[in-house]
Amino acid sequence: MNKTYSRFLEEKYESLVKIVDKLKHKFTYVSLLASDCEGQLINVSNKEVKINDSFWQERGFVVRVFNGTLYSEYAFDDFDNPTSICKKIIESVDVADQLYKAIYVKEAKNILYEEEELTKTFSKMGLYENVSIEEIIKTCQTIINNSMEENEYIISANCKVEYVKVSKLFISNNKNLKQVYSWSNAKYECIVNRDEITKFNFGGESSMSLKEALAKLKESIKHINSDATELLDASSVTPGEYDCITSCQITGLIAHEAFGHGVEMDMFVKNRALGQKYLGKSVGSNLLTMHEGATPINDVASYYFDDEGFLAQDTIVIDKGILLTGICDAISASKLNIKPTGNGRRQSFKNKVYTRMTNTYFTKGVSNLKDMIASIKYGYLIDTEISGMEDPKNFGIQCIALIGKEIVDGKLTGKVVSPLILTGNVIDLLQSVSMVSDDFNLYGTGTCSKGYKEYMKTSVGGPYLKVKVKLG
Repeated sequence: MNKTYSRFLEEKYESLVKIVDKLKHKFTYVSLLASDCEGQLINVSNKEVKINDSFWQERGFVVRVFNGTLYSEYAFDDFDNPTSICKKIIESVDVADQLYKAIYVKEAKNILYEEEELTKTFSKMGLYENVSIEEIIKTCQTIINNSMEENEYIISANCKVEYVKVSKLFISNNKNLKQVYSWSNAKYECIVNRDEITKFNFGGESSMSLKEALAKLKESIKHINSDATELLDASSVTPGEYDCITSCQITGLIAHEAFGHGVEMDMFVKNRALGQKYLGKSVGSNLLTMHEGATPINDVASYYFDDEGFLAQDTIVIDKGILLTGICDAISASKLNIKPTGNGRRQSFKNKVYTRMTNTYFTKGVSNLKDMIASIKYGYLIDTEISGMEDPKNFGIQCIALIGKEIVDGKLTGKVVSPLILTGNVIDLLQSVSMVSDDFNLYGTGTCSKGYKEYMKTSVGGPYLKVKVKLG
């Protein structure tokens, strides 16, 4: 993979500048986002090897304009010349404006958002090391072969390695920005069987560095295989409320669902989030501080500027239990009369911008994990995220985990329950936090959707938390 900024975007640069300059004569505001993302997904099992393009691979452009009444967008994957594409854009926007005026009797509140002047090039490719496909395949095959030799119950195993290089250009009335960065995922899953019982387990690591993701995965394999074997004896949990410890991954899932989606401020504009009424109020234990942003940490959702040309930030959402603010895209920010937080993101150039999370996590505390386990009379250590969902209008939350390790009189008994569903009220859950560990980890192997679509790479994480939670 080429370690430098996209040659395609460099070749198109002068023409793209001309497109913006021509449209400035027609519209109050003009911006153009150009994307060139290349990547591969390598899937290695104990039976075969598959190499495909990454789901996140794309190449194209989207123009946003404001005509004094509404914002309109036009996406395209290529063009003959600046004049011809500008003509198409203007014709499309004129039709959209006529439809808008025909549908809406009352004039809507449309605000022209402000942007500072800035010209800059950003690069985080120094974290990318050139690893050949052959090396990746060999590493994965070694992991699989060693796992199957060391664990007699594994009947199938596979590794998936994905790496993507992102190049983006943003040009507007006041900005001219370029960025290039990379991210990587390394995932492993296995199926175990004993007699007539079959179970599976999985895990993965993420990083902006491919070598680091692979190295971290190799360290976690024994843990994943061991848990898979323990799942063969798993039973169902007895529904009820328990003192529990959430692993770093489950802590991140809670953060993501609770006050990640819960404070996406495009929902504030539509009055669909209860979090708007809790700004400045306590929503959790004073042991909890939560960050959301692309800049404070390096992982799959770390970038320099968002898809609306606003610089990425480190937003402190919760400070010692107090809900301070949310995250927002540019249009939502202007309607709420606040500054954008650099969270305007698109699944691709073909998709609409929404307020989207990046890296969402609770900061670490001072407690030792052994002391946390020792403090529990009866409960569970909960690990391995399956999925989660939230209800921003009522502060409901539901998280599904694969593994619950029983704790009795301060010690792990070796008994496992699976799966587990964590439910309840977000504030009740977070206010019950009584201990926060000095461990910390981040996970960016999954995706986040806006509702049931619009997928985006995000990372979640934090320390271990001691909480009181309803399990079922």
